[in-house]
Amino acid sequence: MKKIILVMCLAFAFSQTSNAQIAFGVKAGVNYNSNSIKAVGTDLFEGAESKTGYHAGIWLRFKIPVVGLYIRPELVYTNLENDVKYKSTGNTSSYNFQKIDIPVLLGKKIFGVGNIFIGPSFQYILDSDFSFDDIKDVDTKGFTVGLQFGGGVEIGKFGIDVRWERAFSGIESTFLSGTVPQTFDTRVNQIIIGVSLKL
Repeated sequence: MKKIILVMCLAFAFSQTSNAQIAFGVKAGVNYNSNSIKAVGTDLFEGAESKTGYHAGIWLRFKIPVVGLYIRPELVYTNLENDVKYKSTGNTSSYNFQKIDIPVLLGKKIFGVGNIFIGPSFQYILDSDFSFDDIKDVDTKGFTVGLQFGGGVEIGKFGIDVRWERAFSGIESTFLSGTVPQTFDTRVNQIIIGVSLKL
């Protein structure tokens, strides 16, 4: 009897999985990174002006049977840049960094074409660098977690969404200024506008 019940449960689970709607596609867009550089310990920078960055990646969407929600994991490459003024020299330079984002969003369709979503975003910093010649050996903590939420619309195969990303914690970064190690916080809080294409 236990075996029959187990087989029936497995058959039901398989049928639900096979009936789940799965979609996938590509996406790209622009990122506005705000308040992303803060000095830690000593006041290293005299202001930081955010510049528009960009992202590109792929996405999947799994409809959850019965409850009317979906899960949308993404794999996204993001490039962000800031203009900063370094106090010791008075020079202005850019601080550029690249990261891999893996948002895992829980969403719901509304009114047929709209959707809203929220979820964690797991981030890995690939590289970061200043264009100042005297700032060398920039080292950024690799893994952080943030939160994304937003909404969008889909018409046919095309979609557009706007989301806000908030860092759960700062990203500790260090560099050598001469022979002195300096520490600063690169906090990723951004507005993200993306377009997507279902394949």
